[in-house]
Amino acid sequence: MKRRVFLAAALPAALAACGAQQVWDSDEELRAARFVSDEPPSITLLTVIGIPRGEGGHSGLMINGSQRVIYDPAGSWEHPRIPERNDVLYGITDNFKHFYIDYHARSTYWVAEDTVFVSQQVADAAIRSVEQQGASPKSYCAVNTGRALSRVPGFENAPTGFSPIRLRNWFLTLPGVQSKRHMDGDPANNHDVLLRQKDGKIVGYNM
Repeated sequence: MKRRVFLAAALPAALAACGAQQVWDSDEELRAARFVSDEPPSITLLTVIGIPRGEGGHSGLMINGSQRVIYDPAGSWEHPRIPERNDVLYGITDNFKHFYIDYHARSTYWVAEDTVFVSQQVADAAIRSVEQQGASPKSYCAVNTGRALSRVPGFENAPTGFSPIRLRNWFLTLPGVQSKRHMDGDPANNHDVLLRQKDGKIVGYNM
């Protein structure tokens, strides 16, 4: 079992009060988990959207550059084989991408997967940007996703407010966006999904 280092003591008091928690897994764990996809470089906005009202529940980014990562600010998904550094999740194989989406999609929420294809230089700039963003306080998912995007060439106008829907609406105006909709009839209990994630495969999930 991997050891996880929490650096809560190093947080500024304001962030600690909001629930930000710094996580810093080792270089060895990051190197062992590193996954390079053969898909084109891309930046994907993942938005969790409520059913039936359409409110935004969460924002995150999946970035496919020299490696594939997920930036999950103030998120709750984790897996013992996925190392993390301050909301950046490494080793995102196709299986783990499905795990992440399945965790969020349930009877009360669906997941929008909106992708823009970019150069590898831009994708790697996005990875560096989310790595420098730091741990996010609770409710800051859209704020910090927008902030991270705004430092990336071509995404400088990303909004930085608290609304995942506003961020998604802006993202959809970018040229060449390709969108997918993920829906799942699972009960509104994502703990069940975590229990089904074992040994790199999700039990009962048909890829």
